[in-house]
Amino acid sequence: MKALQFDRFGSPDVIVVRDVPQPEPGPGQIRIAVRACGLTPADWHLVDGLLADQLPPLPRGLGLEVAGTVDALGEGVHDVQIGDRVFGPAAFDGPTAGAAEYALMPAWAHIPDGVTFEGAAALPMAAETAWRALDDLGVQPGELLLVHGAGTTVGEAAVRLALHRGIRVIATAGPTRAAALEELGARVTAYGEGMAERVNALTPDSVDRALDTAPTGGRIDRADQPSPAGGSLPTLIELTGDPDRVLTVSDFAAAAELGVRITTDMSYDQLNEFARLAGEGILAVAVARTYTLDQIQEAAELSQSRLPGGKLMLVL
Repeated sequence: MKALQFDRFGSPDVIVVRDVPQPEPGPGQIRIAVRACGLTPADWHLVDGLLADQLPPLPRGLGLEVAGTVDALGEGVHDVQIGDRVFGPAAFDGPTAGAAEYALMPAWAHIPDGVTFEGAAALPMAAETAWRALDDLGVQPGELLLVHGAGTTVGEAAVRLALHRGIRVIATAGPTRAAALEELGARVTAYGEGMAERVNALTPDSVDRALDTAPTGGRIDRADQPSPAGGSLPTLIELTGDPDRVLTVSDFAAAAELGVRITTDMSYDQLNEFARLAGEGILAVAVARTYTLDQIQEAAELSQSRLPGGKLMLVL
């Protein structure tokens, strides 16, 4: 099969398309014929050497979230059949991962009718991160939540999930996703200098909790408004009045200095709920562009620009 692989750490330039053996599912795993593989910032961190001492030796594959049709079942798997449409996280501890013609999955859910392979593959990491963040932050129905960086995939998923839970939402975003967020029911303002004043002008109520989903040290969705690393966390603390009422999914270094909460767990035990919400049109992640495996360098360049305008997707 064809797969993306890298045999040394570094920039995305080390990623190549290779012909490699198909992986075989182990106990509790399935193998799928991949139709779509979502790209995330975590992919580039892994290529750069993240978790290098915790994973098997190189070569290694790329791609952490996938959708496709079931091709083979590992021992003990009984809840799917060959040919079923499924989505979820891809196993990435072997020589290949999700960006391949066939991939192994340790967890999965059925893709609901009306949801495309691309739409399903866009969900796992964004929805999982947003769900955990809302739970860890402890935000309750009726409270006012500020989602900073809501134009990101995690940010938009958090807005959608929060509104579904009965939480009032103010979102900061650039113009690319602002109109879409307003249509969902969030009140939207720009990030950057003067953000606290703009947020306060939107509501007579104080912000109960704040969720930071902005990319660390980079732009969110426009080139002329830089968002320095950790630069927004003090503003979020100011708006909530308490660092314990602020959580970041990205800026862990600044969070440690300021006493802000973080979330890192990824258990994927809510995939069936994500599938249900996607099928009902409540949960979705915008797909900005699709690429083939041999266009990975072009996809990586746009992803690392922090200006993708949605999820970037490999399609097979």
